[in-house]
Amino acid sequence: MPEIILFYRDSIVKSYGQIFFSDHRGFSVLLLAVSFINPFAGISGLLAVISVVVMAKVMGLNPAITRTGLYSYNALMLGLVMGIYYQFSLAFFVVLLLGNFVTLLITVWMAVRAASSRIPFLSIPFILGVWVVLLSSRSLGAIQLSERGVYELNELWNFGGPLLVEAYEKINAWNVPMAFDVYLKSLSAIIFQFNIVSGLIIAIGLLVYSRIAFSLSLIGFYSGYLFCYFVQGNISELQDSYIGFNFILTALGLGGFFIVPSAKSYLLVALSTPLVSLLIGALGTVLGVYQLPLYSLPFSLIVIGVVFTLNNRYEVKGMALVMHQQYSPEKNLYSFWNQMERFRNDTYYHIHLPFFGEWRMSQGHAGGITHKGDWRFAWDFDIADETGKTYRLPGKITSDFYCYGLPVLAPAAGYVATVVDNVDDNEIGDVNIEQNWGNSIVIKHGEYLFSKISHIKNGSFKVKEGDYVLKGDTIALCGNSGRSPEPHIHFQLQAAPHVGAKTIVYPISYFISREVDKFSFHSFQIPEQGQVIMRPVATTLLRKAFHFIPGLKLKFSVVSAGRSEVVDWEVFVDAYNQPYIYCHTTKSTAYFVNNETLHYFTSFFGDRHSLLHYFYLGAYKVLLGYYPTLALDDTFPVEGFYSGMAKYLQDFIAPFYRYLQAGYVCAFTAADDRVNPTKLTLQSSAIARIGKQIRRKIDFTFNIENDLIVDFKVIENTLCTEAKLLS
Repeated sequence: MPEIILFYRDSIVKSYGQIFFSDHRGFSVLLLAVSFINPFAGISGLLAVISVVVMAKVMGLNPAITRTGLYSYNALMLGLVMGIYYQFSLAFFVVLLLGNFVTLLITVWMAVRAASSRIPFLSIPFILGVWVVLLSSRSLGAIQLSERGVYELNELWNFGGPLLVEAYEKINAWNVPMAFDVYLKSLSAIIFQFNIVSGLIIAIGLLVYSRIAFSLSLIGFYSGYLFCYFVQGNISELQDSYIGFNFILTALGLGGFFIVPSAKSYLLVALSTPLVSLLIGALGTVLGVYQLPLYSLPFSLIVIGVVFTLNNRYEVKGMALVMHQQYSPEKNLYSFWNQMERFRNDTYYHIHLPFFGEWRMSQGHAGGITHKGDWRFAWDFDIADETGKTYRLPGKITSDFYCYGLPVLAPAAGYVATVVDNVDDNEIGDVNIEQNWGNSIVIKHGEYLFSKISHIKNGSFKVKEGDYVLKGDTIALCGNSGRSPEPHIHFQLQAAPHVGAKTIVYPISYFISREVDKFSFHSFQIPEQGQVIMRPVATTLLRKAFHFIPGLKLKFSVVSAGRSEVVDWEVFVDAYNQPYIYCHTTKSTAYFVNNETLHYFTSFFGDRHSLLHYFYLGAYKVLLGYYPTLALDDTFPVEGFYSGMAKYLQDFIAPFYRYLQAGYVCAFTAADDRVNPTKLTLQSSAIARIGKQIRRKIDFTFNIENDLIVDFKVIENTLCTEAKLLS
């Protein structure tokens, strides 16, 4: 299908879903169809969307934003309202187009302002646009109010004959409890269809699209409904004016769209909808003077107020705001869980170990010798042999010690803030208390983040104050100056640039520990005293094989279930400088990060039966250095890995409890050389569990040679998929 047709299709259809905070195509199509239950509203709404999308295209507005329906959903609501309350005529369509244009201008202005303030604009453009039309139409003689609905049975007879009238009378004969009747009519009123049938269809669609959204619609509506009943409000007003849809929209916005779904977000919904009820009464009184409708104004004001308040919290406690909007409460929640599990301790600045090779942590945080009080969050490192000795015999002079004179490295990029030199090394067993820290260097990595390395060898500095250093640059040599009875490195993080500043707690980004022949990978952790640890070093073969640079094209021959095909991948970078692999064959996208230590995927969009999705699962997290016996693990988001009844049930209770788990593990199982391999085999597994029971398992095998991933195999149950690199 030509791209321009896809653009208009998505822009038009997604406008309907935007009203319910959704970009689900099926649900959006359902809403479009339901809008035609009142055909005049449906026609007017569709024309409004089409006209605004064309205007946005002609005016050169951002096509990516236009395609989401963000610019057009307010105009859609204006079109639905006008189709209900006015007679169709040439003048009507002219005013409709002009009203759409005004709404578009307000939408774009508010979208820009809202983005800079981190608050939504919701349906405010629609409210302002419809007020402009209503007020101006009072002086426009060619715009006539419609009498549709006054003689409803006659209209139904003319439109659908006796069958439609009979169906209408049967529906009216349903003995629906008032509370449920008002809920369904309020739900349908969101797209200006004021009947039970529309509400029932939307409720079913909402349930299929999102279990969380469906439960929120119930909680939001009935908390507002019960509040009105409790304070003896006018319940009939909710039934006659359908204004209760504000409760539902407030619940959808606060419960799972702007805020990550949780028990607290549900409680917030229950507390916010009574506020909406109060606003309905207050604003209705004021606007009634000018004969202007409320529509969704109470919902918009409450949601904007709550989001603005949460954005300006001094301390964030609970109710996490959605940072990367995925237009689904479930996706927002499962993505949030996954990010918290994978990157809970991740830091903005990555601090690495200040040395090459294996070193022992001789003293850790709150060590029993010198790491006390304000200086307790520090580490001492030396090198010991298999017997625990730190020196070669006889061990009488500094050069006998394994770590003496070895390079000291910059733990991260930054500016050299302070250098203290010209302190002589001590003789073994002696200490210099007067010049406690000895030769030291302090590097500024960011505001209030400095690293300090002490006991450096006299005269060994390779840098000076004011120099800019990169991660891993050699800055000096290990020595024995200051309060140091034998050669070692003292390393700490601090918030000030001077030697002797108080220490702060800050993790090492990545390091590997070794216990006998077993290697373990650690990310954003505090090393423990006694551990033998090292900086991860990338293996040339792996570094090149996973070096996916923008513009790289990959072609694979794929054989699966007796069928063969060729798929094409290409690497791109988006507007936020995030790299991703795009499959031209299936239109799928996998975002990834390569930080020189790890290659890992962050998100996937598209066909979950595609080769790219299998690659995403199998190479979800790969260490770019080869260490025998080292295994990595990680967690997948629940969304996209599970399906069926287990996933549906999990969705309902997800804000409160999770029982589905999806894990990942990988390890190198073969290499032609331990030190500098030219051939490697990587095996990984993606495992879905309910409790301890495995419900799904996919195994992967990657063969890497000639600096490329030459082929990989995927096995799930009896299905085997094999992919071979062609170019």
